[in-house]
Amino acid sequence: DNMFEVVNKKQVICTLDKKVKFDCDIEVQVGRGFKTGDENKRDGAPIGVIAIDSIFSPVSRVKYSVEATRLGQMTDFDKVILDVWTDGRIEPHDALLQASAILRHHLDVFVNYDDDAVGFEEAPAEQSEENAALKKLLNMSVNEIELSVRAANCLNNANITSVGQLALKTEAEMLKYRNFGKKSLNEIKDKLSELGLGLGMNLDPSLLTGAALGAPAAPRLGVEEEAPVGLADLIAQNLDQ
Repeated sequence: DNMFEVVNKKQVICTLDKKVKFDCDIEVQVGRGFKTGDENKRDGAPIGVIAIDSIFSPVSRVKYSVEATRLGQMTDFDKVILDVWTDGRIEPHDALLQASAILRHHLDVFVNYDDDAVGFEEAPAEQSEENAALKKLLNMSVNEIELSVRAANCLNNANITSVGQLALKTEAEMLKYRNFGKKSLNEIKDKLSELGLGLGMNLDPSLLTGAALGAPAAPRLGVEEEAPVGLADLIAQNLDQ
């Protein structure tokens, strides 16, 4: 089916002890973290179905090292070197920035404790209802807005899975994706317009879940590597605040 692409083509599916024809149906799921084969078992599944462990994380390996460095004439500084490998669903640069943003979000409860403890005003009921409706809309799958096969394939290849993630993109960023042209761009703009949205929107991060915010062996991260645009830029801006 041309709606799907195997990004980790070196993934081992099975091992055969002799030359035979191998044929199987594989069920693909969306998830987070890790699930055991027992958790994947379904009641009433037909005979012959083999439930296996599932690893949903796109990060396959991380290595770090700490080395001495200097700043001007001062030499008593350290630097951290990170090597990140992914299975192809996300760029290593984006994976690192997303992980940093998630960690920062969890630590905000300690860093901004006093700020959160005073001056808190509850949002009006009408505003809360509007935010809830907008949040539901932004976190809706792009598959629900009935795009053409070509446009849907382009979004799938760009790892854009939600309406909110799409609305964060600018026209220039969209046109940089492979096989994405003006026709697909206009189609997406029309679909977003029907929802009261558009491209290049400045959205409140609290309205977006992790999915709405979001290649083989990874390159070594360094200053000479060109940073991806789009999601990485958004997270980097949050980290700089």
